[in-house]
Amino acid sequence: MPIKDIEINLIDARRVSKRGEKLANIRIDNNSTVTLISPGSSGEAAIEFRYTANYGGIGSIRIEGALTYSGNVDELMKMWASTNNMPDDIASEIHTAIMSACVPEAVTISRDIKLPPPIPLPQINIKKSDKKQSKSSNMEIA
Repeated sequence: MPIKDIEINLIDARRVSKRGEKLANIRIDNNSTVTLISPGSSGEAAIEFRYTANYGGIGSIRIEGALTYSGNVDELMKMWASTNNMPDDIASEIHTAIMSACVPEAVTISRDIKLPPPIPLPQINIKKSDKKQSKSSNMEIA
């Protein structure tokens, strides 16, 4: 995997709603942004990023950090210098690594500041059994 190292440098979390306040249908937007790409040592690139989870008007979580990329650095640097974009395959790898590192951290932070987790929780439906069904478990996880 071309992502060698990932570190978190800043965590900022805010809840502006009052504790115990009933909140209906909260929209949570997750976003990862590459803010800077610079050449690193021995054919690597240093990439700075920002992850945000926005909870509409009730709160937000922001995580900033850096990672080291060691894949096709020449192509990455050339495209970044000309367009401030990354090749799609490299961008996919980098954003996946950012989300993989930041979303679990954001889940823990959201619990600490009493916001819903920034991922959808699985819904569990328990169906009543019919006489015709076998006596196996009827629990369904969607």
